[in-house]
Amino acid sequence: MSDGGLLAPGWTGSPAAGATDDAAYLRAMLDAEAALTRAQAALGLAPAEAARAVTEAADPARFDVHALAERARAGGNPVIPLVADLTEAVGPVHGPYVHRGATSQDILDTAAMLVAARALDLVLDDLDRVQHALAGLAAAHRDTALPGRTLTQHAVPTTFGLKAAGWRSLVLDARDRLSAVRRSLPAQLGGAAGTLAAFTVYGAGDAGALPGVFAAELGLREPELPWHVLRTPVADLSGGLAFAAGALGKVAVDVLALARTEVGEVAEGSGGGSSAMPHKANPVRATLVLAAARRAPQLAATLYGALVAEDERPAGAWHAEWEPLRDLLRLVGGAARDAVELTGNLRVFPEAMREHLGLTHGLIVSERLAAELSDAVGRARAKELLTSLARRTYAEGRPLAELLAGEPESKGLDLAELTDPARYTGLAGVLTDRALERR
Repeated sequence: MSDGGLLAPGWTGSPAAGATDDAAYLRAMLDAEAALTRAQAALGLAPAEAARAVTEAADPARFDVHALAERARAGGNPVIPLVADLTEAVGPVHGPYVHRGATSQDILDTAAMLVAARALDLVLDDLDRVQHALAGLAAAHRDTALPGRTLTQHAVPTTFGLKAAGWRSLVLDARDRLSAVRRSLPAQLGGAAGTLAAFTVYGAGDAGALPGVFAAELGLREPELPWHVLRTPVADLSGGLAFAAGALGKVAVDVLALARTEVGEVAEGSGGGSSAMPHKANPVRATLVLAAARRAPQLAATLYGALVAEDERPAGAWHAEWEPLRDLLRLVGGAARDAVELTGNLRVFPEAMREHLGLTHGLIVSERLAAELSDAVGRARAKELLTSLARRTYAEGRPLAELLAGEPESKGLDLAELTDPARYTGLAGVLTDRALERR
């Protein structure tokens, strides 16, 4: 039975899921095999008829992916049975040109880069949608004040526009990193031990030209060296994906905090239901995005661990990459899909934000008052006074402004303005505008 994603609602049904399934890897391996024969034909190492025959035979519909998976166990990778089946499909005349001079890792590494490229194109499209939605939220709520929270407590006021602009900045960082990785994804071609030796036996006058032609056939970057044990491409890809998961996770974790019942400053456009509690509208999109962000760093760690690859071809290090790399692509692809829905349909409640600015009875602007009073009575007295008034504010349930008005030190101060949280958001609006200039 194929993996239907029963336990993976975060990526099931996403564009990236289809771009990374077994059929996608089969297609990519066949694309690599066909491109290799075409590249050799372009350099006179194989007849043009062989290139056409291999390309025609490399139709995924002609191959049984489940049978290939079962037979892969014998040799430790799926390329070995695939080459046997492709050679048979091409026929005895041109079959000898299938996989000629290559090693299994050449094909599977190249296929992994093809799958990654195709999945990243989809992820990047979704990240662009997310940043556009966040830009709209930031602009619409440029001056919408809400409590800034540090170490879970109210700190000083900020704006929802600046918060959304910050989310967008992270998403743009992720987009830029993944775009750079997408452009850098290389083909792999080195032969048995990364020397291209077999191609010289088959008559290549300049075997060093073959990887470039091979890469061009596939739309991948030409590798500087065979990278069988030089795993920079996989490490860079995994780092970019893990960062993207974290960037989207930051949006999700903030939404989850602000969407709590007792906070209610935002809500998902359409929450998910509960199997037991009919009244609930769970923030499912944010939950699934955050779940991906929780898993991604550990998957990336496995891929970074594979950098320690011995000799000219490793045992186990390369093999350990396959599943976590696909999992990362799926997770980030699903998270990006869910983030599009999350940010595009997010509901914002400014009235709740305004109400919460008053929960500390005006103490949320104590930093501002301390600065204003320091000029008149000195820092020590200002701190002493506000500390005393803070205790009274909670004990008596009276606003800080009312208590401060009864103190002689407040004479001449415009307390209505100085204690209005919405008038103490600093450069939040300017910073939001600056952030929105980034494209």
